[in-house]
Amino acid sequence: MLTFADKVIDFNRHLAYTGELPEGFEVMNPFRDNPETMRVMEEFYHKYYDDSEQRRFIIGINPGRNGAGVTGVPFTDTKRLESACGITMKTANTHEVSSVFLYDMIEAYGGTARFYKDFYINSPFPLAIIRRTNGGTWRNANYYDDPALFEAVKGFMIDSLKLHIVLGLDTCEVFVLGKKNADFIGRLNDKEKLFEKLTVLEHPRFIQQYRSKEKQLYIDKYLQAFSPICPKT
Repeated sequence: MLTFADKVIDFNRHLAYTGELPEGFEVMNPFRDNPETMRVMEEFYHKYYDDSEQRRFIIGINPGRNGAGVTGVPFTDTKRLESACGITMKTANTHEVSSVFLYDMIEAYGGTARFYKDFYINSPFPLAIIRRTNGGTWRNANYYDDPALFEAVKGFMIDSLKLHIVLGLDTCEVFVLGKKNADFIGRLNDKEKLFEKLTVLEHPRFIQQYRSKEKQLYIDKYLQAFSPICPKT
């Protein structure tokens, strides 16, 4: 019988975006770009998800190039991967702002083992998107930053959410990170009827970057939102 870990690893191993993108956008696939990403990703999921338990779903936007765009683990840079999860990545050293808040919240929840036993995090577009600037450099992009980009990836996002659900996720309530993200996920959900309830939480990057002095208030808000557990089916 396949475990939750086996299913996630298989999903990531076969993850690819082959559709068109508007000019100036590209997709990063760490599972194909860096062999060590596959190793640390597999180690992470075998460590925390090697069972068949149902989990609650936390939905991000799309991975940042310094977080899951390198480690293959959502909202997890190489620093938190090592310090909080005990997994070392030798070929990269990254710092992701969102990862700082998320792991402070996870510690308050009771630590990585307890948190990941209850929750699974991923994104409707589970690969990093980058956009070329006028100066020729590349920066992180969100799937909703450009209307043409959203239209291009919308079908892939819907398919991805459906594939996530069959991993073994509770669909009675999902937690969507970021208010703008929630607007777009809400639109998709109105059409596809994937989740019964969407609970919106401020995005970790916003909190860490613009509300860091109030971090504890947001941690408490996350923990309060997570406390009522839906009956498992």
